[in-house]
Amino acid sequence: MALTNPLSASEVGTLWLTYQEKTLILRMLEYFFEKADDPRAKNITGGLWESLNSYVLEMEKIFLDQGMVKPVGFTKEDVNLEAPKLYDNGFDIMFVRILKEVSMGMYTMNMNMAYNNQVMRLYEGLTSTTQRIYMLATQYLLEKGILSLPPKSTMPKSTEFIKSKSYMSGLNLFDPKRALNDLELGILHHAVESNNVGLQLITGFAQCSKTKEVKEFFVKGIELCKKQIKTFQEILLDSNVQFSATSGSTVTTSTIPPFSEKLMMHCVFLLNGFCMVGSSFGTFFTLRNDISLKTALIAKDIYFYADEGIKIKIKQGWFEEPPQMEDRVQIINNNH
Repeated sequence: MALTNPLSASEVGTLWLTYQEKTLILRMLEYFFEKADDPRAKNITGGLWESLNSYVLEMEKIFLDQGMVKPVGFTKEDVNLEAPKLYDNGFDIMFVRILKEVSMGMYTMNMNMAYNNQVMRLYEGLTSTTQRIYMLATQYLLEKGILSLPPKSTMPKSTEFIKSKSYMSGLNLFDPKRALNDLELGILHHAVESNNVGLQLITGFAQCSKTKEVKEFFVKGIELCKKQIKTFQEILLDSNVQFSATSGSTVTTSTIPPFSEKLMMHCVFLLNGFCMVGSSFGTFFTLRNDISLKTALIAKDIYFYADEGIKIKIKQGWFEEPPQMEDRVQIINNNH
């Protein structure tokens, strides 16, 4: 029977990517829910699991209706609910908040490549869920004193236009740097905040990883997070900005992995993509050229780190291949 509403290649690709991400998040939520001591935290992680699981089932139905094989994604084999607690209280919701930031960006990209009504409605629903959970997580973390607010600044009383190219100056050691504008301050605050969470996450991954190559990769990630935090904090301190950003919690001493190395590597893969986008945003929208240069150099570091991770995933057989177009050249050449 011919399909009346077949998916385009872009829709197949984005659904495949979304399925990978959602099944990964479900496995992590299962572990965080199992280990949570705070009923309110369990409500957030459990509620998110229920919502995302329904969308995973909906995607599986779309795959079936389209005659498309269901991706493997991440299964019960990728999580060990019996493993001891790897992160202290608060990290679960801090990490959920970061995941929702990643998801919001992905849904925007995916919606831009969707033309099928069913697919667009799926991303619309996922976006609504993500924004709701993001707000719940932020409120929870603020009330618990885990999340730090960005610094305050004096409210503007008049509008101004930039009058000189010196507004962009920052690289010349002999020229005074102007004060940070509020957008730059927000970008720097977010960069420190997200890298603090990433530092805790990857530290836990490193101490429970069993494969030497994977452990070394995670240790490199720890150093990359530290480098970014130091870079951004120095810019803030040079501008006399009082600043602090908590990490959400600390890592326990457990060395028993709650997640498969396949899952941990893919989680870092997703976060690397998020960091690349964040660095690109910072490079373009910061108008002081010293900050733009530093964020561009960090983006380069993230790219090469992510590239190393992809090669490890392929080498270990952990990178499920995305759907692809037919190789017409091969088909033609094989038709002798």
